[in-house]
Amino acid sequence: MAKAFKNFIGGKERDAESGKTFENRNPADWSEVVGIFPKSDKRDVDAAVDAARQAYREWSLYPAPKRGDIVKKAGDIMVARKEDLAREMTREMGKVVLETRGDVQEGIDTAYYSASEGRRMFGVTAPSELQNKFTMSVRVPVGVAGVISPWNFPMAIPTWKIFPALVSGDTIVFKPASDTPKTAATLVEILVEAGVPDGVLNIVHGGGNEVGMAIVEHPDVELISFTGSTAVGKKISEISSRSLKRVSLELGGKNAEIVMDDANLELALDGILWGAFGTTGQRCTATSRLILHEKIYDKFLDMLAERASRLKLGNGLDESVEVGPCVNEAQREKVHSYTEIGKKEGARLVIGGEFAKGGDLDKGWFYKPTIFADVTPDMTIAREEIFGPVLSVLKARSMDNAIEILNGTIYGLSSAVYTRNINDAFKAIRDIKAGITYINAPTIGAETHMPFGGVKQTGNGHREGGAGAFDFFTEIKTVYVDYSDKLQRAQIDTYRESKGNTN
Repeated sequence: MAKAFKNFIGGKERDAESGKTFENRNPADWSEVVGIFPKSDKRDVDAAVDAARQAYREWSLYPAPKRGDIVKKAGDIMVARKEDLAREMTREMGKVVLETRGDVQEGIDTAYYSASEGRRMFGVTAPSELQNKFTMSVRVPVGVAGVISPWNFPMAIPTWKIFPALVSGDTIVFKPASDTPKTAATLVEILVEAGVPDGVLNIVHGGGNEVGMAIVEHPDVELISFTGSTAVGKKISEISSRSLKRVSLELGGKNAEIVMDDANLELALDGILWGAFGTTGQRCTATSRLILHEKIYDKFLDMLAERASRLKLGNGLDESVEVGPCVNEAQREKVHSYTEIGKKEGARLVIGGEFAKGGDLDKGWFYKPTIFADVTPDMTIAREEIFGPVLSVLKARSMDNAIEILNGTIYGLSSAVYTRNINDAFKAIRDIKAGITYINAPTIGAETHMPFGGVKQTGNGHREGGAGAFDFFTEIKTVYVDYSDKLQRAQIDTYRESKGNTN
């Protein structure tokens, strides 16, 4: 029988106040129940926020380097348990174990980076315009942080948010995706084992409407870090704006890879296969569009179709499998609906476009890697995020034309360009409207110490990863120390008044 999990609030395991539960199943074998989880509501969120508020005072006064030590210990535990964590994650969300190992490693890297930032939470010092006066700025915690994470990177993305929040001195109410609650519960267990005090980190399982929005709407939650769809992000932004709550939104993408006629085509081919079909295309940075120079269009399309048609689908715990399932039935249906739209709008289906069936594939939500050719920029499959193994191929006359096509969506997360022409490469870096640009590499592969995020409707300007995460999870406080023993009036004609005064 599958294990029943609970919420973790104020250092104690608790059932949902509703008494209801939901099942978490393996998308590669839907008959396998991975775990049973509490179906929570606003009452559970209220309890978690109250616990986080009570823990905040003591935690915020704990020295940042010591908070970092706890996060570093969590990273050490993750290293020791890496293989078990990866295999558990593959059972829960389906992507191949090679990728889930990378997901865990990203969490480990984030732990070590965030821990070290506990000793580098620098402010600035600057000279005062007045004599006998000292000026500086310091970083201070914000308060209770609401963390709402997606299912596609169930270890890495929560660590992007939780680790810097903890080191910054914030306390947390964490709502993981309902498709991947077990990995999230395990992460919380690791942090508790590492020494996070009671109430500092609380996890509440349940749906977005019942739990996620209750966190967003709660008046004592001072900041929200959300990764998910643009539609939900807009709703969160609207609600949070009523109280001027600080919000970081990491939203959708429609990422494109440009391959020019002078590119290393074999390298570009490897990159597009990894970018488009890794994680079954279920990444916000997935390569959803391929823009080919007209001179190599037909040749490269043939190369791509031949290689993509040989990708092995199956249960991700099999080391030979290259593409796992969609995360659930609804996601597979969504992917297929876009395939039907593509055909209806006149795109040419090259391979795929249907459910993958036969043998063990019938147990899960598998979809064949799909490629559409002769796609035009106005087509739905060239504009909307599909979040599945579907690639739209477009044709360009030049680098300028390719950049114009790439920029022609409401999103701006990741981009990639394959070329040996250094002038074209730097033109692309300058002119592409995206938060990330890769040269001679696919659209996926972010590193934890670098800023991660997008422009346009991909986000609201904040960055995860690197120092940007600490910019979000801390406040800047400016401090003036006047030791002149008299009233000094800054900005009241100070230069004229102080002229000649050397005391």
